[in-house]
Amino acid sequence: MTYDSYEEDMESLQRLLHEGKRVEGHSPEHRAMTEAAYESRRILMDLNCTFHTHDEIVELFSRLTGKPVDPSFGLFPPFYSEFGKNITVGRNVFINAGCQLQDHGGITLEDGVLVGHNTVIATLNHDQDYRHRASLLPAPVRICRDVWIGAGCVICPGVTIGEHSIVAAGAVVTKDVPPDVIVGGVPAKVIKKLPDGGNR
Repeated sequence: MTYDSYEEDMESLQRLLHEGKRVEGHSPEHRAMTEAAYESRRILMDLNCTFHTHDEIVELFSRLTGKPVDPSFGLFPPFYSEFGKNITVGRNVFINAGCQLQDHGGITLEDGVLVGHNTVIATLNHDQDYRHRASLLPAPVRICRDVWIGAGCVICPGVTIGEHSIVAAGAVVTKDVPPDVIVGGVPAKVIKKLPDGGNR
């Protein structure tokens, strides 16, 4: 694959992802996705295998995402993503150790979001038809402002978590979460409503 063809295939891939359209298995766009994974791994090997200061982590995360990252961003490595280019983080976002963000379909973490250890956020599904299982179906995830995600959660493709809400540790979120609630369980359901501002 030449550099020019890779750039063209990556542009085509990004169009499909942003429009929520199928990425056919073994297509040029699928191959570009694989090449992008190698690029991400190079950055993440540096991030995860060497000590870095806060400022260095912010710079590496900016390289991974290809966009500016606010200095208030915090991350405890290790961190994993096989794409990186469709992650957007706001101010005062913190991601704890061991998290995996499969961001091809787009992941937005708005201001004040806290993500607990070993959380997985996925934005791709495979086709249910086994004859097309290599094809990928993207759907974005949005975590609205001031959400707290507990340790070991799984956030599934296409989910929006409303502002101020809390996702209890170990929850599997398969559907949208309204604002100002606590959800937990597998699949996650509303456990309680939070009072004004989350105060008791």
